[in-house]
Amino acid sequence: MSFENQTRDQIQTLLAEQRAHLEDLKGRGLSLDLTRGKPSAEQLDLSMALLDLPGEDYRAADGTDTRNYGGLLGLKELREIFAPILRAPVEQVVAGDNASLAMMHDNLVFALLHGTVDSPRPWGEEETVKFICPVPGYDRHFALTEAYGIEMIPVDLHDDGPDVAAVRELVKDPQVKGMWLVPTHGNPTGVVVSEAVAADLAALETAAPDFRIFWDNAYAVHHLDQEETKSADILGLCAASGHPDRPICFASTSKITFAGSGVCFLASSPANVAWYLKHLGKRTIGPDKVNQLRHARFLRDTEGVHQLMARHREILAPKFAQVISILADRLGGHGVAQWTEPRGGYFVSLDVVDGTASRVIELTRDAGVAMTPAGAAFPHGNDPRNRNIRIAPSYPTRADLEIAIDVLATCVLIAAAEQSLAS
Repeated sequence: MSFENQTRDQIQTLLAEQRAHLEDLKGRGLSLDLTRGKPSAEQLDLSMALLDLPGEDYRAADGTDTRNYGGLLGLKELREIFAPILRAPVEQVVAGDNASLAMMHDNLVFALLHGTVDSPRPWGEEETVKFICPVPGYDRHFALTEAYGIEMIPVDLHDDGPDVAAVRELVKDPQVKGMWLVPTHGNPTGVVVSEAVAADLAALETAAPDFRIFWDNAYAVHHLDQEETKSADILGLCAASGHPDRPICFASTSKITFAGSGVCFLASSPANVAWYLKHLGKRTIGPDKVNQLRHARFLRDTEGVHQLMARHREILAPKFAQVISILADRLGGHGVAQWTEPRGGYFVSLDVVDGTASRVIELTRDAGVAMTPAGAAFPHGNDPRNRNIRIAPSYPTRADLEIAIDVLATCVLIAAAEQSLAS
């Protein structure tokens, strides 16, 4: 990407104009945050009724006193609500505490310490453990893998999911034990893994008998238009392909109810669920069942989840439309950026001129707008083209978002002009 049909003098004029505009924006004393996909206060207000639940009736449908110990699987009435979303039988769904990331962490650590149900030995006893990482991807997945010394192998993420041909070659290596994937409205691109790609991943012949797909369906119900995209049935596809233990699915209510006080879920094969609960039972006596009960009563049923998410959509969709509109208006005529127009999820992925993303982030920070670091969507924060920037529109007000994206677009133009003139 570069300036199209512009002379050097025109680029110099543009650079001077954008620098002057940025100085004007700096003069406003901005302190704006687009770093993470946090729900706004307006979204959190949608679930305030949770604070009045469960009231004096604290017993679950089966008579369980939710105030007491026990119940590693979690409350059945809540698992019944989310089983259709996870496309899993309720018996194969575990409801936990507030963070699906904690479940991912535990599954990774349990595999390193003990091996999985089909491991020849604990992963930690292997010379090397490798994970496939579709990019751009979720920075917290990569940070977790890095923390335990697992080698990360980037593969390109296409419009319908990861590059299956590349994955097929990589899994010929027995040290490749797994892969990360956000299948629906992926972070940060908004990509949805197609049923065909999911079927290919399910049918892969892998050198490692214990190869796992960590299927993080964090945005399964987070749609930005009324056509609600259904996640691929990875559990069914893997079972039909003779690999029932391959997928471990995760989800949570973190961006459905309260981000810090929600409930997380795991769904997998009966063998994997039993393995997980066996090791989980050494770490905890049971989840917060009072919180699970209040969620079950607040959401009522699966349709109640979709109804609540429709109210989220009313808040979020205009913000995403605002981001796309400003980017198109400010950058569309210059040929220096491309961006996604997601149909769901929490992010817009912006690609700027190669080699300039870190400069753009430096400029936005100096102007008072905090962004996720350049390269965050790649293992070790290393974007080989130094071009990808993640935009998180959810948290700011509409007024603040307009200013923040104006700052961002201005910085994209400055960085592109600086590089063009330096070449």
